[in-house]
Amino acid sequence: MLLIPAIDLKDGKCVRLRQGIMDDDTVFSDDPVAMAGRWVEAGCKRLHLVDLNGAFEGKPVNAGVIHAIAEAYPDVPIQVGGGIRSEETIEAYLDAGVSYVIIGTKAVTDPHFISDICAGFPGHIIVGLDAKDGKVAVDGWSKVSKHDVIDMAQRFEQDGVEAIVYTDISRDGMMQGVNVEATVRLAQAINIPVIASGGITNLDDIKALKAVEDEGIMGAITGRAIYEGTLDLEEAQAWVDSQES
Repeated sequence: MLLIPAIDLKDGKCVRLRQGIMDDDTVFSDDPVAMAGRWVEAGCKRLHLVDLNGAFEGKPVNAGVIHAIAEAYPDVPIQVGGGIRSEETIEAYLDAGVSYVIIGTKAVTDPHFISDICAGFPGHIIVGLDAKDGKVAVDGWSKVSKHDVIDMAQRFEQDGVEAIVYTDISRDGMMQGVNVEATVRLAQAINIPVIASGGITNLDDIKALKAVEDEGIMGAITGRAIYEGTLDLEEAQAWVDSQES
């Protein structure tokens, strides 16, 4: 199982939001490239980068920082989300060394876009589904749609996406523990891997996800917990590695 540190980018800085609210942010570093290096040194095997400004503006805003991280750590796979709404943006990120792009709002509002880009960029497309009470939220979580998260995930699986990043937005950034039950329900309903996100607080959450890994849970994204120190990434990564040896 992958432990994936999140680097959320706002105005070129590394921040964390609470429940996706742009004005409720905590700045953790003015140097996101150095922060990425910290997690790489701790043993992470993938990085999760989010262009928060891009997510709200619908186009890349922090692409320069993302390119710099990809260039600095070419051996670490990087997945990027936030403001990816065109094939040109996808191509630019992949050309810069990013491994996977995560499509969120655009996947929900224009599902045909996913089938097109899966054909154009096979093996590189992940869909991010952010849900509250089983319904998908869009536009930086400001709107909850009528779409059922499992129905949408099944559709995107047919389109050929690599994985689903599933976020329980009621828990994200709130340090209340991961929603294991909802994550497992989604993983059982599809055959592509699920990456859990939102609410991870400590090693117990990692152990809880690891216990159900065989249901199809490929990894866990962790943000606020590793920045505030309730989860020691190096310790957690060592524990996961020890379970898999």
